[in-house]
Amino acid sequence: MDIEAPGEAKELPKIHRLDESVVNRIAAGEVIQRPVSAVKELVENSLDASSTSISVVVKDGGLKLIQVSDDGHGIRHEDLPILCERHTTSKLSKYEDLQSIKSMGFRGEALASMTYVGHVTVTTITKGQLHGYRDGMMEHEPKACAAVKGTQIMVENLFYNMIARRKTLQNSADDYTKIVDLLSRFAIHYIDVSFSCRKHGAARADVHSVATSSRLDAIRSVYGLSVARNLIKIEASDNDPSSSVFEMDGFISNSNYVVKKTTMVLFINDRLVECTALKRALEIVYSATLPKASKPFIYMSIILPPEHVDVNVHPTKREVSLLNQEVIIEKIQSVVESMLRNSNESRTFQEQTVESSPSVPSITNNESHLNPSPSGSKSQKVPVHKMVRTDSSDPAGRLHAYLYKKPQNHLEMNSSLTAVRSSVRQRRNLRETADLTSIQELINDIDSKCHSGLLDIVRQCTYVGMADDVFALLQHNTHLYLANVVNLSKELMYQQVLRRFAHFNAIQLSESAPLQELLMLALKEEELDLECNENDDLKMKIAEMNTQLLKQKAEMLEEYFCIFIDSDGNLSRLPILLDQYTPDMDRVPEFLLCLGNDVDWEDEKNCFQSLAAALGNFYAMHPPLLPHPSGEGLEFYRKRKHGKNPQDVGKSSCDIGDDIEIEDEFEHKLLSEAETAWGQREWSIQHVLFPSMRLFLKPPTSMAVNGTFVRVASLEKLYRIFERC
Repeated sequence: MDIEAPGEAKELPKIHRLDESVVNRIAAGEVIQRPVSAVKELVENSLDASSTSISVVVKDGGLKLIQVSDDGHGIRHEDLPILCERHTTSKLSKYEDLQSIKSMGFRGEALASMTYVGHVTVTTITKGQLHGYRDGMMEHEPKACAAVKGTQIMVENLFYNMIARRKTLQNSADDYTKIVDLLSRFAIHYIDVSFSCRKHGAARADVHSVATSSRLDAIRSVYGLSVARNLIKIEASDNDPSSSVFEMDGFISNSNYVVKKTTMVLFINDRLVECTALKRALEIVYSATLPKASKPFIYMSIILPPEHVDVNVHPTKREVSLLNQEVIIEKIQSVVESMLRNSNESRTFQEQTVESSPSVPSITNNESHLNPSPSGSKSQKVPVHKMVRTDSSDPAGRLHAYLYKKPQNHLEMNSSLTAVRSSVRQRRNLRETADLTSIQELINDIDSKCHSGLLDIVRQCTYVGMADDVFALLQHNTHLYLANVVNLSKELMYQQVLRRFAHFNAIQLSESAPLQELLMLALKEEELDLECNENDDLKMKIAEMNTQLLKQKAEMLEEYFCIFIDSDGNLSRLPILLDQYTPDMDRVPEFLLCLGNDVDWEDEKNCFQSLAAALGNFYAMHPPLLPHPSGEGLEFYRKRKHGKNPQDVGKSSCDIGDDIEIEDEFEHKLLSEAETAWGQREWSIQHVLFPSMRLFLKPPTSMAVNGTFVRVASLEKLYRIFERC
């Protein structure tokens, strides 16, 4: 062993310049910490490129493959050679640009870092080009290739040259979960962009959002109905230059939301970031409101002047520094606390049914199985022939996805599904009904005649699709039913009239409609139906009498039913029975005639019952008056032109046969009107009627025997049939 002599100086380490490849790999390891970091950088690049659709495909948690495709403006062919060099960017040109930067990328390091730790291939095409270009590993001249609008970047074998890093990331499921969470956060903020994320080879995406105008709809689509229905909209702002300048809007969970992990989605100037101080401040507020084990869901978007935000404080841009951060956090915390205090006046708890009440035994097609089985028993393995085979959250499994082709002129459904269901739930706890004994008796009558078995079907069923003009297919557990939507909607509307009695919102007609003219229309239609020939004077007299009657009852109709008739006998307002639903206005004349002829105006209870029944029939989802624009119904819209065969020109009339059909055309305007009406009806059945039924309808016992519900298939019986085969 060599022993260092006393006093002998040890040679000092020499400083030398690192090789460029070593520098690049060290820097890349800092920027691309794990696969989700690469996905975040690529998605942000796609958003900077004004994309409206972004698709992510991942294999083995992103270690084997990350593929991000968008429909943005693409990359110029001239820029491809330097695309993946360090510090090359189109976002800024001088340091001062950082003071007003609005794009998410600005350093020009992300793609370069990926090329140092993975194999990168870029395919892109810009507007107006006949073909795109593909560049692999950025070492050769880009090659011309076929391409779709936008850019596709593929990163393969991530961290192939960083053995230690790759070994720490072997749990691919964990990394994929992080990527799904990242895309979910982007999807609820950029609601005008469609996002999808799926595993390589998987048929179904784990994140699938479509562009929408509703933030709440986006949250429901990504995080589920259980989150969306327990959110409160929140807003805060300040415009005092001496303290803070900001605008904040978002959604926070109310006191009914119970989970064990905080979810906070924060965007500052449209940049996904984290703010530990803000998160901690809000958790302190919630800890005084929620149960100890429960955590909040928070989505916030904060907009500040660009010069008040320093975006260049973190290698992965995960954090930013704000001017007057403490003041902003304090003001947001105060607004959240105030909102929670106001919303904490009531709590909603889910009730578990322990025992079902006995049902009425007389049911069509031996429907004794309609009653729910008692719950609370020990869980056990479900036999294969009793397994419920449906996923109500997957719209691809519904009937119309296979049978109905969307018409080209289909009505655009601007109202979002979440808005419908949210507003429906807001009606759950209505204000007290008018204190009238007759109304309470009618409501008690509904409750007493409710069929418990049908109630379970209505509450737990899955909508499949329309079987024909009147019957919808729905699934409940292992059974398939036909349900008469006209009867169901009529009963639901009737019950809604009684439960919302004297507390309606209004549909304002664009123009007031004269009662007398509407009643004359109804009488003429009735004459056609009955093939009778009453003279016009008699019809006019009937119309005048009914007009005078309804004018006399106008005050009561307005106060209790929100039907407004002015002193001149003009109808201008109708009630809203279900949010997001408007009745067929072609049936207004028939409704008014029913009010005049069929309502018992003398007895209070009978009057309210017959008025509710008339409104129920008017608002029921009857088939549109125009035939369905498909199958045999399409012949109604066809117009035919006939002419002579050109080969017969010059021949005598006796030599020429019958006229031949030379052209088939459609009445396109009428056809478009029919497509709109039928499309609107089916949308309302699926997205308004069935969600409302689950909340409000108490099906009467009569529906078990009058053909409203008919069981058409049972999985258990089908298994017996196939076993015989």
